[in-house]
Amino acid sequence: MYTNLKVVQEQNPLVHNITNQVVTNFTANGLLAVGASPVMANAIEEVAEMATIAGAIVLNIGTLTTETVDAMIEAGKAANEKDHPVILDPVGAGATSFRTAKAKQILDEVNVTVLRGNAAEIAHLTGEQWEIKGVDTRSGEGDVTQLAKRASELFNSTVVITGEIDVISNDNGTNRVMNGVPLLTKVTGSGCLLSSVIGAFAAVSNNVLEAATSAVSFYGIAAEKAAKLVGDRGPGSFQIEFLNQLSKITEGDEVLCKIERITK
Repeated sequence: MYTNLKVVQEQNPLVHNITNQVVTNFTANGLLAVGASPVMANAIEEVAEMATIAGAIVLNIGTLTTETVDAMIEAGKAANEKDHPVILDPVGAGATSFRTAKAKQILDEVNVTVLRGNAAEIAHLTGEQWEIKGVDTRSGEGDVTQLAKRASELFNSTVVITGEIDVISNDNGTNRVMNGVPLLTKVTGSGCLLSSVIGAFAAVSNNVLEAATSAVSFYGIAAEKAAKLVGDRGPGSFQIEFLNQLSKITEGDEVLCKIERITK
């Protein structure tokens, strides 16, 4: 697998995040740990300029407002003009009609390179009804792999659905990643940070499927290492150790990747 990790660490890509207020600090520190360079800029007066110089842009609607979405669309279009990858994290899509509508508006007006969410969020964007509570997915009876394939075709994007098993799909293939630990669900912003890490990997590669797959797998490996070191000390200790392990991950850890490739 072409992992991209070493390239991220060598090139230190600038990742422009228009993200939610809850996760800004964690996202910035996580990107620094993995070898990327974060910038957080959401003023509509500067987002287009910032998007043109960044290697990738991440749009996260966790604490959305109409004004923020307008800035996201402005930045997304500027990134599209430069052919820079755009990652959309539709946090809580399906929880309210406003949130769902704004996520769909971004998908309509911006060419989204990677759409990363949980199964319920992605399902609601495709018109399916999977159960969601707040911004968290709940039980769903559908086939996540098939959902990822349908969403990828519908939105002409690489779709990453994260959960107990992560699924990454586009028109070049579908991969399933089994790395990760349940403790990730106990840390606010772990999914949001993953979207930004995917942005860093996509910024240095033309193969979006492989970039997203390696980002998801290495992210999960860092979590596995952190959980082992932390033991039963809980999510606070895990969050700090997770950042430590993200900074220590190397291409040699590729042997720990648990990836299943599915023929389309």
